[in-house]
Amino acid sequence: MSLTKDDKTNGLELQERVFNPSFQTDNDLDQSSLGDHQVQCISTITCTGEEQTAYTQIKPYAGMPKEVLLLYSSQTRYRLPREILFWLTIACTLTLIALTITVIALSPRCLSWWQTTPVYQVYPRSFKDSNGDGVGDLRGIKDKLSHFQYLNIKAIWISPFYKSPMKDFGYDVEDFRDVDPLFGTMADFDDLLASMHSMGLKLIMDYIPNHTSDKHIWFQLSRNQTEYYSDFYIWVNCTEGIPPNNWVSVFGNSSWTYDPVRGQCYFHQFLTEQPDLNFRNPNVVKEMTDIIHFWLKKGVDGFRMDAVKHILEAKHLRNEPQVNPEEPPETVNTEFQLYHDYTYTQLGLHDILRNWRVDLDEYGREPGRNRFMVTESYDYEETEKTMMYYGTRFAKEADFPFNFYLLDLPTGLSGVRAKELVNLWMSNMPRGKWPNWVVGNHDKARMSSRAGQDYVRVINMLLLTLPGTPTTYYGEEIGMENVNVSVIQDPFGKFNPNNSRDPQRTPMQWSSGLNAGFSDSKNGTWLDISPNFTTVNVEVQRGDPTSVLEQYRSLSLLRERETVLTRGWLCYVWADGDVFAFLRELDGLNRAFLVLLNFGEDTETDLSVILELPERLTVHMSTSSGTPSSFSKSKITTSKGQGLLLEYSTNQRFHPGHASECYVSEKACYLSALDILYQC
Repeated sequence: MSLTKDDKTNGLELQERVFNPSFQTDNDLDQSSLGDHQVQCISTITCTGEEQTAYTQIKPYAGMPKEVLLLYSSQTRYRLPREILFWLTIACTLTLIALTITVIALSPRCLSWWQTTPVYQVYPRSFKDSNGDGVGDLRGIKDKLSHFQYLNIKAIWISPFYKSPMKDFGYDVEDFRDVDPLFGTMADFDDLLASMHSMGLKLIMDYIPNHTSDKHIWFQLSRNQTEYYSDFYIWVNCTEGIPPNNWVSVFGNSSWTYDPVRGQCYFHQFLTEQPDLNFRNPNVVKEMTDIIHFWLKKGVDGFRMDAVKHILEAKHLRNEPQVNPEEPPETVNTEFQLYHDYTYTQLGLHDILRNWRVDLDEYGREPGRNRFMVTESYDYEETEKTMMYYGTRFAKEADFPFNFYLLDLPTGLSGVRAKELVNLWMSNMPRGKWPNWVVGNHDKARMSSRAGQDYVRVINMLLLTLPGTPTTYYGEEIGMENVNVSVIQDPFGKFNPNNSRDPQRTPMQWSSGLNAGFSDSKNGTWLDISPNFTTVNVEVQRGDPTSVLEQYRSLSLLRERETVLTRGWLCYVWADGDVFAFLRELDGLNRAFLVLLNFGEDTETDLSVILELPERLTVHMSTSSGTPSSFSKSKITTSKGQGLLLEYSTNQRFHPGHASECYVSEKACYLSALDILYQC
């Protein structure tokens, strides 16, 4: 737009165009006769009667035409700041990119979900009954999901709920793709899984590859020698009543049973009703792999692989050597009377497991959705066999095999014993692998009954302050004990009452109400309720800072909050007949913890020989009331079964000078200036 003067009114008029006196078209030149007096100039422009060849405006203005902008933008006072800003932007961008690359390159690997939380084992028969039949079920588990959130537990392992005749309470599977009506329906499972995921919880299933129920359709077709299924199980020629060799079942007696339908013996390492699958048949491997895919597609987060060492057997039928060669062969009828050279951990077992690992990884490519795999294998003193389940440097297998060595803690309970069992795992574990700790499960008597109630709290503190993943069996968080049941249900116990596993499988104690809050059944529960349920239950312990439950919760929350407890070094500093003590420290972090655990009697511990410790240690947590707020390192007093978590500040590290006493799985250092971890 431009302003022109109206000669008639002697005023200014706004015209719909921009007039540029230095820009002339041919038409403009032709109409020069109009006279210069017709072009009126704004006060900021100096006009002459001559043709304008350049702008003489003093400074730029808003809405200036391109020609004016180009004229002024080339001046130094405008060009120089613009160039400085441009190169500063480039420099800052490159710096941010370089810093990002550096942080990514130096950052340690993020821990997976199964490394940052305890794993909680639910025995579904005994956790919570939702329909009043006296047996726990899937809806009952869903009703109690808030309990896991309260404990800060995010990974739940549920023991078998497949369709089953229940000869071994679900470990004899009739259909791997269905839920037993006792526990609910597949819709109940889908609802439970969806609810767990919406709450940030992970579900780990029990997977039972070694055997099926004799009611499984595969076995029925195999015993009839139906094509394709004929060799799904291990069949050999035999005479009824005369087994082909001396192989014995885990539950006792011969592992061979004659089948009159087929006229041969079939092999079973557990109950007669649990025939072993023939994993040397590729079709069996394929079918069992398809079952893994079935549940992965549903969204389960991982599997506990049951009894994996039993999966393969030697092709020959040689007798296994007796532990006592002088013992009459006809008296050999239990697992521990033989060396299982031909039935346990056979060549080819790890190939099967590694292939399953690949299958799980295919479903775990999304962030936070990596699928978990843990193996169960009781190898006892053969530690090297257990460690093989970690895989190799080139082929991953299990994320970890279950570590059952702490289950032996009550045998010779002491500080020295505790260190010995912890070190048994840490010193044999392959470099860089992740440890784990188990102090109870459905197969072993409860720790509170074996070690005594006095040691429940200190054992939980040990479990939750060691590096690695702790596993808690339901009820351990409140100190549940074994129960002398009135009627034995366990098939193992029916063979030998001393081996019954029923006492550690009794219903969860939720409250002081009917059936301990486990069930509304008026006809009792599938196993007897503990007589101490009015004093040992979740409801009465919740909110009491001195209770087993609240101390467990505090340690679980602390474990998540303190990086040193998940990433830091473990260093042994003391072990005697009463006390086991270790440090948890992290390079670059000026705060560390001393964990001092009393597995004996009242005592006083002098750690003045540990020069890396400061003179004064602050009590962060104690399992006993009335504990001082701090201790001198030369005089730390603890009572029977007491655990202390002592905090201190220091820039001096213990592990550089004591390499043989220290371990770390996923090494990282802390940079306080940026509050980040980096590889070191």
